[in-house]
Amino acid sequence: QVQLVESGVGLVQPGGSLRLSCVALGSIWRWYVMGWDRQVPGKQRELVAQRTSGGITDYVDSVKGRFTISRDNTKNTVYLQMTSLKPEDTAVYYCNAYYGGSSSRIYDYWGQGTQVTVSS
Repeated sequence: QVQLVESGVGLVQPGGSLRLSCVALGSIWRWYVMGWDRQVPGKQRELVAQRTSGGITDYVDSVKGRFTISRDNTKNTVYLQMTSLKPEDTAVYYCNAYYGGSSSRIYDYWGQGTQVTVSS
């Protein structure tokens, strides 16, 4: 019922900027919490940022002040604007949409994943 399609450039130099986009194809986008997670091989997937339809945001401490999540409900799109990128930000980034509690999700959808590499 809901499909998430990600887009964005995969390679950037340290200190650079990058924007990821995620378009949702579905009828209940506006009711979902939208966010971005990332995962490094051998490590647990972590929440990077999320935003409710009402504009409440949450960020992992390591990206606060550098990443900004935004949401355009008219376009059914969520963005992750990343600035001052560090090599430690290298990971696969997944767009996520869910309804319900974070630990008891009624609906839970994921994008295909985008490899972001921060390197000189």
